[in-house]
Amino acid sequence: MKKFLLLFAAISISLSAMSQKGKVTSALSLIDQGVLDKAKEPLDEAMVHEKSKNWFNTYFAQGRLCQAVYETDNQAYKSLCADPLSSAYKAYEKAIELDEKGGMKKRIITNMVYNSLALNLYNQGSALFEAKEFDAALKAFETQIEITESDKYAGAIDTGMYYNAGLAAVNSGKHEEAIKFFQKCADMKYLGVTPYFQISESYLAMGDTVKAESVLTGLEDKFPGDKNVKLNLIDLYIESGKNDDALRLLGEAKAEDPSNFSLFFAEGIIYLNMLKYDEAIASLEKSVELNPEFFETQYGVGAAYINKASEMFTKANDIMDVNEYSAAVDEATAVFAKALPFMEKADQLKPNDQYTLQSLRELYYRLKMTDKYEEVKAKIELLQQGQ
Repeated sequence: MKKFLLLFAAISISLSAMSQKGKVTSALSLIDQGVLDKAKEPLDEAMVHEKSKNWFNTYFAQGRLCQAVYETDNQAYKSLCADPLSSAYKAYEKAIELDEKGGMKKRIITNMVYNSLALNLYNQGSALFEAKEFDAALKAFETQIEITESDKYAGAIDTGMYYNAGLAAVNSGKHEEAIKFFQKCADMKYLGVTPYFQISESYLAMGDTVKAESVLTGLEDKFPGDKNVKLNLIDLYIESGKNDDALRLLGEAKAEDPSNFSLFFAEGIIYLNMLKYDEAIASLEKSVELNPEFFETQYGVGAAYINKASEMFTKANDIMDVNEYSAAVDEATAVFAKALPFMEKADQLKPNDQYTLQSLRELYYRLKMTDKYEEVKAKIELLQQGQ
Protein backbone atom coordinates (compact mmCIF):
# COMPACT_ATOMS: atom_id res chain seq x y z
CA MET A 1 0.00 0.00 0.00
CA LYS A 2 2.84 2.40 0.87
CA LYS A 3 4.47 1.84 -2.51
CA PHE A 4 1.13 2.46 -4.19
CA LEU A 5 0.76 5.76 -2.35
CA LEU A 6 4.27 6.83 -3.33
CA LEU A 7 3.55 5.92 -6.94
CA PHE A 8 0.27 7.82 -6.83
CA ALA A 9 2.05 10.89 -5.41
CA ALA A 10 4.65 10.74 -8.16
CA ILE A 11 1.91 10.52 -10.79
CA SER A 12 0.09 13.48 -9.18
CA ILE A 13 3.23 15.60 -9.24
CA SER A 14 3.83 14.66 -12.87
CA LEU A 15 0.25 15.49 -13.83
CA SER A 16 0.52 18.84 -12.04
CA ALA A 17 3.64 19.74 -13.97
CA MET A 18 2.04 18.60 -17.22
CA SER A 19 -1.00 20.73 -16.44
CA GLN A 20 1.09 23.87 -16.04
CA LYS A 21 3.20 23.13 -19.10
CA GLY A 22 -0.01 22.51 -21.00
CA LYS A 23 -1.02 26.06 -20.21
CA VAL A 24 2.16 27.28 -21.86
CA THR A 25 1.40 25.20 -24.94
CA SER A 26 -2.13 26.59 -24.93
CA ALA A 27 -0.76 30.14 -24.67
CA LEU A 28 1.52 29.59 -27.66
CA SER A 29 -1.41 28.31 -29.70
CA LEU A 30 -3.52 31.35 -28.76
CA ILE A 31 -0.64 33.67 -29.69
CA ASP A 32 -0.47 32.05 -33.13
CA GLN A 33 -4.21 32.64 -33.46
CA GLY A 34 -3.79 36.30 -32.49
CA VAL A 35 -5.94 36.05 -29.37
CA LEU A 36 -3.36 37.74 -27.19
CA ASP A 37 -5.51 38.62 -24.17
CA LYS A 38 -6.59 34.98 -23.82
CA ALA A 39 -2.99 33.84 -24.24
CA LYS A 40 -1.83 36.06 -21.40
CA GLU A 41 -4.10 34.43 -18.79
CA PRO A 42 -2.60 30.89 -18.78
CA LEU A 43 0.86 32.30 -19.37
CA ASP A 44 0.65 34.54 -16.31
CA GLU A 45 -0.26 31.50 -14.25
CA ALA A 46 2.61 29.48 -15.69
CA MET A 47 5.07 32.31 -14.96
CA VAL A 48 4.43 32.06 -11.20
CA HIS A 49 3.68 28.34 -10.74
CA GLU A 50 6.44 26.30 -9.11
CA LYS A 51 6.33 23.64 -11.83
CA SER A 52 6.61 25.97 -14.81
CA LYS A 53 8.12 29.28 -13.70
CA ASN A 54 11.64 28.08 -14.47
CA TRP A 55 10.76 26.16 -17.63
CA PHE A 56 12.53 27.50 -20.70
CA ASN A 57 9.42 27.16 -22.85
CA THR A 58 7.49 29.44 -20.48
CA TYR A 59 9.95 32.23 -21.18
CA PHE A 60 9.91 31.50 -24.90
CA ALA A 61 6.11 31.87 -24.84
CA GLN A 62 6.49 35.11 -22.90
CA GLY A 63 8.84 36.39 -25.58
CA ARG A 64 6.43 35.39 -28.33
CA LEU A 65 3.57 37.17 -26.55
CA CYS A 66 5.51 40.41 -26.11
CA GLN A 67 6.71 40.38 -29.71
CA ALA A 68 3.16 39.74 -30.90
CA VAL A 69 1.94 42.69 -28.79
CA TYR A 70 4.33 44.94 -30.71
CA GLU A 71 3.32 43.51 -34.09
CA THR A 72 -0.46 43.58 -33.59
CA ASP A 73 -2.66 46.34 -34.99
CA ASN A 74 -5.23 45.73 -32.26
CA GLN A 75 -4.81 48.69 -29.90
CA ALA A 76 -6.67 46.83 -27.14
CA TYR A 77 -3.69 44.47 -26.86
CA LYS A 78 -0.97 47.15 -26.68
CA SER A 79 -1.13 47.36 -22.88
CA LEU A 80 -0.57 43.64 -22.38
CA CYS A 81 3.20 44.02 -22.35
CA ALA A 82 5.28 47.01 -21.30
CA ASP A 83 8.20 47.82 -23.62
CA PRO A 84 7.31 44.73 -25.67
CA LEU A 85 10.43 44.28 -27.81
CA SER A 86 12.89 44.76 -24.97
CA SER A 87 10.78 42.41 -22.83
CA ALA A 88 10.65 39.85 -25.65
CA TYR A 89 14.43 39.89 -26.00
CA LYS A 90 14.96 39.41 -22.27
CA ALA A 91 12.46 36.52 -22.24
CA TYR A 92 14.13 34.77 -25.18
CA GLU A 93 17.55 35.15 -23.57
CA LYS A 94 16.20 33.69 -20.32
CA ALA A 95 14.69 30.77 -22.25
CA ILE A 96 18.09 30.01 -23.80
CA GLU A 97 19.78 30.29 -20.40
CA LEU A 98 17.36 27.84 -18.76
CA ASP A 99 17.62 25.22 -21.50
CA GLU A 100 20.86 23.48 -20.59
CA LYS A 101 20.61 21.07 -23.52
CA GLY A 102 20.72 23.90 -26.09
CA GLY A 103 17.53 22.99 -27.92
CA MET A 104 15.97 26.40 -27.39
CA LYS A 105 18.96 28.17 -28.93
CA LYS A 106 18.73 25.94 -32.00
CA ARG A 107 15.00 26.58 -32.18
CA ILE A 108 15.50 30.34 -32.14
CA ILE A 109 18.19 30.17 -34.81
CA THR A 110 16.28 27.74 -37.05
CA ASN A 111 13.06 29.75 -36.89
CA MET A 112 14.99 33.02 -37.35
CA VAL A 113 13.28 34.45 -34.27
CA TYR A 114 16.02 37.02 -33.71
CA ASN A 115 15.90 38.07 -37.34
CA SER A 116 12.26 39.09 -37.00
CA LEU A 117 12.96 40.70 -33.62
CA ALA A 118 15.84 42.74 -35.08
CA LEU A 119 13.57 43.93 -37.89
CA ASN A 120 10.93 44.91 -35.34
CA LEU A 121 13.54 46.90 -33.41
CA TYR A 122 14.68 48.66 -36.58
CA ASN A 123 11.09 49.67 -37.36
CA GLN A 124 10.53 50.77 -33.78
CA GLY A 125 13.75 52.78 -33.70
CA SER A 126 12.95 54.47 -37.02
CA ALA A 127 9.46 55.45 -35.85
CA LEU A 128 10.82 56.81 -32.57
CA PHE A 129 13.51 58.75 -34.43
CA GLU A 130 10.90 60.33 -36.71
CA ALA A 131 8.90 61.24 -33.58
CA LYS A 132 12.09 62.88 -32.21
CA GLU A 133 12.17 60.47 -29.26
CA PHE A 134 15.90 60.04 -29.71
CA ASP A 135 16.80 58.34 -26.41
CA ALA A 136 14.20 55.64 -27.00
CA ALA A 137 15.28 55.30 -30.63
CA LEU A 138 18.89 54.83 -29.53
CA LYS A 139 17.85 52.10 -27.10
CA ALA A 140 15.98 50.27 -29.88
CA PHE A 141 18.93 50.50 -32.29
CA GLU A 142 21.39 49.39 -29.60
CA THR A 143 19.27 46.33 -28.85
CA GLN A 144 19.07 45.59 -32.58
CA ILE A 145 22.85 45.72 -32.76
CA GLU A 146 23.26 43.47 -29.72
CA ILE A 147 20.92 40.89 -31.28
CA THR A 148 22.47 40.90 -34.75
CA GLU A 149 25.99 40.63 -33.34
CA SER A 150 25.02 37.53 -31.34
CA ASP A 151 25.47 33.93 -32.46
CA LYS A 152 21.67 33.46 -32.35
CA TYR A 153 21.14 35.73 -35.37
CA ALA A 154 20.95 33.93 -38.71
CA GLY A 155 22.07 36.18 -41.53
CA ALA A 156 24.36 39.01 -42.58
CA ILE A 157 24.81 42.08 -40.40
CA ASP A 158 23.16 45.27 -41.63
CA THR A 159 25.90 47.90 -41.40
CA GLY A 160 23.31 50.66 -41.62
CA MET A 161 22.17 49.93 -38.07
CA TYR A 162 25.41 51.39 -36.69
CA TYR A 163 24.84 54.61 -38.60
CA ASN A 164 21.24 54.79 -37.36
CA ALA A 165 22.43 54.34 -33.79
CA GLY A 166 25.05 57.03 -34.32
CA LEU A 167 22.47 59.53 -35.55
CA ALA A 168 20.17 58.75 -32.62
CA ALA A 169 23.09 59.19 -30.22
CA VAL A 170 24.00 62.57 -31.77
CA ASN A 171 20.44 63.81 -31.42
CA SER A 172 20.40 62.56 -27.82
CA GLY A 173 23.53 64.56 -27.07
CA LYS A 174 25.48 61.35 -26.41
CA HIS A 175 28.45 62.18 -28.58
CA GLU A 176 30.88 59.61 -27.16
CA GLU A 177 28.45 56.83 -28.04
CA ALA A 178 27.90 58.39 -31.45
CA ILE A 179 31.64 58.31 -32.14
CA LYS A 180 31.73 54.62 -31.28
CA PHE A 181 29.00 53.80 -33.80
CA PHE A 182 30.35 56.06 -36.55
CA GLN A 183 33.82 54.59 -36.08
CA LYS A 184 32.30 51.15 -36.63
CA CYS A 185 30.84 52.45 -39.91
CA ALA A 186 34.22 53.87 -40.92
CA ASP A 187 35.96 50.56 -40.11
CA MET A 188 33.40 48.70 -42.23
CA LYS A 189 33.81 51.28 -45.04
CA TYR A 190 30.10 52.11 -44.85
CA LEU A 191 29.09 55.37 -46.61
CA GLY A 192 32.68 56.19 -47.48
CA VAL A 193 33.90 59.45 -45.99
CA THR A 194 30.60 60.41 -44.32
CA PRO A 195 31.20 58.63 -40.95
CA TYR A 196 34.49 60.52 -40.56
CA PHE A 197 32.61 63.81 -40.92
CA GLN A 198 30.16 62.65 -38.26
CA ILE A 199 32.99 61.69 -35.92
CA SER A 200 34.62 65.08 -36.39
CA GLU A 201 31.35 66.90 -35.73
CA SER A 202 30.82 64.84 -32.58
CA TYR A 203 34.26 65.78 -31.26
CA LEU A 204 33.51 69.41 -32.10
CA ALA A 205 30.22 69.20 -30.20
CA MET A 206 32.22 67.94 -27.21
CA GLY A 207 34.51 70.95 -27.50
CA ASP A 208 37.52 68.94 -28.63
CA THR A 209 38.64 70.89 -31.71
CA VAL A 210 42.02 69.15 -31.79
CA LYS A 211 40.53 65.69 -32.28
CA ALA A 212 37.87 67.10 -34.61
CA GLU A 213 40.61 68.49 -36.84
CA SER A 214 42.79 65.39 -36.60
CA VAL A 215 39.96 63.23 -37.95
CA LEU A 216 39.61 65.42 -41.05
CA THR A 217 43.27 66.02 -41.84
CA GLY A 218 44.59 63.27 -44.01
CA LEU A 219 41.20 62.34 -45.45
CA GLU A 220 42.15 63.84 -48.80
CA ASP A 221 44.71 61.03 -49.12
CA LYS A 222 42.11 58.39 -48.18
CA PHE A 223 39.42 59.88 -50.39
CA PRO A 224 41.20 61.70 -53.24
CA GLY A 225 38.97 63.91 -55.33
CA ASP A 226 36.26 64.24 -52.68
CA LYS A 227 35.59 68.00 -52.43
CA ASN A 228 33.58 67.57 -49.23
CA VAL A 229 36.74 66.79 -47.27
CA LYS A 230 38.10 70.29 -47.81
CA LEU A 231 34.68 71.88 -47.28
CA ASN A 232 34.22 70.15 -43.94
CA LEU A 233 37.68 71.23 -42.85
CA ILE A 234 36.81 74.80 -43.86
CA ASP A 235 33.63 74.62 -41.76
CA LEU A 236 35.65 73.32 -38.83
CA TYR A 237 38.15 76.19 -39.10
CA ILE A 238 35.33 78.73 -39.32
CA GLU A 239 33.56 77.29 -36.26
CA SER A 240 36.77 77.17 -34.24
CA GLY A 241 37.77 80.71 -35.23
CA LYS A 242 40.81 79.70 -37.31
CA ASN A 243 40.11 82.30 -39.97
CA ASP A 244 43.53 82.25 -41.62
CA ASP A 245 43.39 78.48 -42.10
CA ALA A 246 39.83 78.72 -43.39
CA LEU A 247 40.76 81.45 -45.88
CA ARG A 248 43.77 79.45 -47.07
CA LEU A 249 41.63 76.41 -47.83
CA LEU A 250 38.90 78.56 -49.36
CA GLY A 251 41.51 79.95 -51.75
CA GLU A 252 42.42 76.41 -52.80
CA ALA A 253 38.76 75.39 -53.11
CA LYS A 254 37.92 78.44 -55.26
CA ALA A 255 40.78 77.63 -57.60
CA GLU A 256 39.39 74.10 -57.99
CA ASP A 257 35.75 75.20 -58.28
CA PRO A 258 35.58 78.87 -59.34
CA SER A 259 31.82 78.79 -60.07
CA ASN A 260 30.82 77.68 -56.55
CA PHE A 261 29.00 80.69 -55.08
CA SER A 262 28.98 79.19 -51.57
CA LEU A 263 32.79 79.37 -51.37
CA PHE A 264 32.75 83.11 -52.05
CA PHE A 265 29.88 83.49 -49.59
CA ALA A 266 31.85 81.71 -46.84
CA GLU A 267 34.92 83.82 -47.59
CA GLY A 268 32.85 87.00 -47.45
CA ILE A 269 31.31 86.10 -44.10
CA ILE A 270 34.75 85.42 -42.63
CA TYR A 271 35.97 88.84 -43.77
CA LEU A 272 32.76 90.42 -42.47
CA ASN A 273 33.35 88.87 -39.04
CA MET A 274 36.93 90.15 -39.17
CA LEU A 275 35.53 93.67 -39.89
CA LYS A 276 37.36 93.71 -43.23
CA TYR A 277 34.45 95.23 -45.11
CA ASP A 278 36.06 95.86 -48.50
CA GLU A 279 37.28 92.27 -48.74
CA ALA A 280 33.89 91.02 -47.55
CA ILE A 281 32.05 93.09 -50.15
CA ALA A 282 34.29 91.85 -52.97
CA SER A 283 33.74 88.18 -52.06
CA LEU A 284 30.01 88.53 -51.40
CA GLU A 285 29.35 90.45 -54.60
CA LYS A 286 31.12 87.68 -56.52
CA SER A 287 28.81 85.19 -54.79
CA VAL A 288 25.80 87.30 -55.82
CA GLU A 289 27.08 87.35 -59.39
CA LEU A 290 27.25 83.55 -59.40
CA ASN A 291 23.87 83.08 -57.68
CA PRO A 292 21.65 86.16 -57.32
CA GLU A 293 18.79 84.14 -55.78
CA PHE A 294 20.55 83.24 -52.53
CA PHE A 295 19.05 85.29 -49.69
CA GLU A 296 21.99 85.01 -47.29
CA THR A 297 24.45 86.46 -49.81
CA GLN A 298 22.21 89.38 -50.77
CA TYR A 299 21.68 90.15 -47.10
CA GLY A 300 25.41 89.71 -46.43
CA VAL A 301 26.46 92.29 -49.05
CA GLY A 302 23.90 94.75 -47.72
CA ALA A 303 25.10 94.19 -44.14
CA ALA A 304 28.73 94.70 -45.19
CA TYR A 305 27.91 98.04 -46.83
CA ILE A 306 25.82 99.14 -43.82
CA ASN A 307 28.56 98.23 -41.35
CA LYS A 308 31.18 99.99 -43.46
CA ALA A 309 29.03 103.11 -43.74
CA SER A 310 28.27 103.10 -40.00
CA GLU A 311 32.00 102.95 -39.25
CA MET A 312 32.55 105.87 -41.64
CA PHE A 313 29.87 107.90 -39.82
CA THR A 314 31.53 107.19 -36.49
CA LYS A 315 34.84 108.46 -37.81
CA ALA A 316 33.14 111.51 -39.36
CA ASN A 317 31.88 112.55 -35.93
CA ASP A 318 35.49 113.15 -34.86
CA ILE A 319 36.10 115.65 -37.67
CA MET A 320 36.04 119.24 -36.42
CA ASP A 321 36.15 121.02 -39.78
CA VAL A 322 32.59 121.58 -41.02
CA ASN A 323 33.36 121.14 -44.71
CA GLU A 324 35.42 118.02 -44.13
CA TYR A 325 32.69 116.64 -41.86
CA SER A 326 30.02 117.29 -44.50
CA ALA A 327 32.11 115.59 -47.18
CA ALA A 328 32.70 112.57 -44.92
CA VAL A 329 28.98 112.28 -44.18
CA ASP A 330 28.14 112.45 -47.90
CA GLU A 331 30.70 109.73 -48.56
CA ALA A 332 29.22 107.51 -45.84
CA THR A 333 25.68 108.14 -47.14
CA ALA A 334 26.79 107.04 -50.60
CA VAL A 335 27.98 103.75 -49.09
CA PHE A 336 24.60 103.32 -47.37
CA ALA A 337 23.00 103.81 -50.79
CA LYS A 338 25.06 100.92 -52.18
CA ALA A 339 23.50 98.60 -49.57
CA LEU A 340 19.94 99.39 -50.62
CA PRO A 341 19.53 97.22 -53.78
CA PHE A 342 20.96 94.20 -51.99
CA MET A 343 18.66 94.58 -48.96
CA GLU A 344 15.64 95.13 -51.21
CA LYS A 345 16.52 91.97 -53.14
CA ALA A 346 16.92 90.09 -49.84
CA ASP A 347 13.43 91.30 -48.86
CA GLN A 348 12.05 89.92 -52.12
CA LEU A 349 13.72 86.56 -51.56
CA LYS A 350 12.59 86.27 -47.95
CA PRO A 351 9.64 88.53 -47.20
CA ASN A 352 8.92 89.57 -43.63
CA ASP A 353 12.39 88.77 -42.34
CA GLN A 354 12.75 91.01 -39.28
CA TYR A 355 16.47 91.69 -39.72
CA THR A 356 16.07 92.63 -43.36
CA LEU A 357 13.14 94.93 -42.62
CA GLN A 358 15.03 96.64 -39.79
CA SER A 359 18.00 97.19 -42.11
CA LEU A 360 15.70 98.64 -44.77
CA ARG A 361 14.12 100.95 -42.21
CA GLU A 362 17.56 102.31 -41.31
CA LEU A 363 18.53 102.72 -44.96
CA TYR A 364 15.33 104.53 -45.90
CA TYR A 365 15.84 106.84 -42.91
CA ARG A 366 19.47 107.54 -43.79
CA LEU A 367 18.62 108.17 -47.44
CA LYS A 368 15.61 110.36 -46.54
CA MET A 369 13.19 108.09 -48.43
CA THR A 370 10.25 109.08 -46.22
CA ASP A 371 7.46 107.15 -47.95
CA LYS A 372 9.47 103.94 -48.02
CA TYR A 373 10.53 104.49 -44.41
CA GLU A 374 6.93 104.85 -43.21
CA GLU A 375 5.87 101.84 -45.25
CA VAL A 376 8.49 99.48 -43.82
CA LYS A 377 8.05 100.90 -40.30
CA ALA A 378 4.33 100.10 -40.43
CA LYS A 379 5.10 96.62 -41.73
CA ILE A 380 7.48 95.94 -38.84
CA GLU A 381 4.90 97.14 -36.29
CA LEU A 382 2.24 94.95 -37.86
CA LEU A 383 4.49 91.90 -37.72
CA GLN A 384 5.38 92.61 -34.08
CA GLN A 385 1.70 92.83 -33.20
CA GLY A 386 1.17 89.45 -34.83
CA GLN A 387 3.74 87.92 -32.50
